[in-house]
Amino acid sequence: MAKNSSNSNNSIKDKTFSGFGNLVKLLPTGTVFIFQFLNPVFTNNGQCHPINKYLTSILIGFCGFSCAFSSFTDSYIGSDGLTHYGVATIKGLWPPTNSGSLDLSAYKLRIGDFVHAFFSVIVFAVLSLLDSNTVECFYPSFESTEKTLLMVLPPAIGAISGAVFMLFPNNRHGIGYPSSSSSSDSSSQNS
Repeated sequence: MAKNSSNSNNSIKDKTFSGFGNLVKLLPTGTVFIFQFLNPVFTNNGQCHPINKYLTSILIGFCGFSCAFSSFTDSYIGSDGLTHYGVATIKGLWPPTNSGSLDLSAYKLRIGDFVHAFFSVIVFAVLSLLDSNTVECFYPSFESTEKTLLMVLPPAIGAISGAVFMLFPNNRHGIGYPSSSSSSDSSSQNS
């Protein structure tokens, strides 16, 4: 009977990780990598002391900020032919260095940027707060009592966020993505 319980736990973890895998597609890759790399170290693999809780809280806060901030970054090809990155503002992209004849006011803030930032933070919160090391560190009794929530919440949040991201498609090409100028240049050359 212990073997069936073990298989049941593995099945729950497999479903949870599958749900997490779908959620990760909606987040900045570098942020998720940093979290997945540092979380086991900061949480001491779930065996937390008070300092581990502080470090993990800082890590989660920093990564959550990174998810939100990346929704407001964009890139363009400057007059020097290099890709430049900036932050979207009400007036356009900042800082406007080497833009040449490119109108950076086309990169101004949109409502969709705030929607993306909000849902990116929500998706990251689900990913980070339901991570097994985080659960064992901050609320160890939760894993044994709330197995259904651990299985249902990631796919549900992923489906809702995916639907919202389809309604508000993200046209930003932030840090680490190809610039919007180069992708439009390549598409016009293909026509």
